[in-house]
Amino acid sequence: MPSTSSLVTIGQEILALLLAATCAGCGRPETVLCASCRSRLRQEPVEASTPAGLRVVAGMTFDDVAGRCIRALKDEGQTLLARPLGAALREALSVALRGEDDDPVHVIPIPTSTSAFRRRGFRVPEILIRRAGFIPQRMLVVRRRRLDQRGLDAARRAANVRGTMRTRFTGRDEPVVLVDDVVTTGATFDEAAHVLRDAGFRVIAAVALAATPRHSERNANASGTRRK
Repeated sequence: MPSTSSLVTIGQEILALLLAATCAGCGRPETVLCASCRSRLRQEPVEASTPAGLRVVAGMTFDDVAGRCIRALKDEGQTLLARPLGAALREALSVALRGEDDDPVHVIPIPTSTSAFRRRGFRVPEILIRRAGFIPQRMLVVRRRRLDQRGLDAARRAANVRGTMRTRFTGRDEPVVLVDDVVTTGATFDEAAHVLRDAGFRVIAAVALAATPRHSERNANASGTRRK
């Protein structure tokens, strides 16, 4: 058990960290995430679909506050933000898993590249899944590197991710849900679903922490889906 002096030191270090912090959403000093920005992360889940028709549930739209918080987690290593972001992911997972109470569902993160893991020291989808209260099951691994998806249209994104994942597991029609931090066109989800279906799993949905306006608008225009 830590001594009283150790606890005091830890408390002082945490206080110093908070005093030096600025809100990831708006820049307000002395807080990691202010109450106003925290409330902006509590959105109703957004439903859409991938190009191949896989159902996608996103915890929020990738707007200014959500975007800044996700970038702070991914690019600046602000892992304290994983808890409020994980709460939003939990809502999306609850929607995606509705009606699947009879069978246990595998919650499978989109795999993180080795270079990204070395740079960050953690896997973003996995830490979000854990903060959402679920256990990530690493059934997918990176098979080959892919190019940066930014700036690519839907067709090029699909070609870029083709053959980039594999699994060593086999299923017997067990239900699975895929999880990633951000969805743009859904090409990565489609490729992961293809790999898992070939291995014998039943992919019931994909879940993202946030959906970019590009993804939300494309699906709204194509299928009439709307934010609830």
